[in-house]
Amino acid sequence: MHYAGLLYRALNPVYAREPLSGEGARRYGGRFNPKGMPALYTSQSVMTAIREANQIGTLQPTTLAAYEADVGPIFDTTDPAALGEEGITAEQLAADDWRLKMLADGKAPTQALAERLKAAGYAGMQVRSFAKGATGHDLNLVLWVWGAQSPTRLRLVDDEGRLG
Repeated sequence: MHYAGLLYRALNPVYAREPLSGEGARRYGGRFNPKGMPALYTSQSVMTAIREANQIGTLQPTTLAAYEADVGPIFDTTDPAALGEEGITAEQLAADDWRLKMLADGKAPTQALAERLKAAGYAGMQVRSFAKGATGHDLNLVLWVWGAQSPTRLRLVDDEGRLG
């Protein structure tokens, strides 16, 4: 699939000056990227972005950013047939023990999936949010490849230069 439209991220203010870096995900790894692989975790709605950034405890200070995206190809994990072809299930995507598997095995199954998809030429994946309160309509786009040019164009919306 191809995604064109707005995306959102709720950033820790510490990282707000580098909203396109993917450095935190590269450094620590995430559900859909192993350590060493940069990723931008974005959401297709503002509320989903806020849920994603504040999954533990009470709402913490957050900088909300919007992006204009024109990105592809995107692997759609909401398509059960596509998941089946990759040998992974929706339950494996949602498994909350991915950190434990990453520590025990070096990579969680979802991180291995991300590596395979990126190697196959995908710029990212569309995946439902697993944050508390999210429904099947709350969708994220996890990007592994992005830049200023098509087919992986991602532009921060900061027309007034507020982030410096």
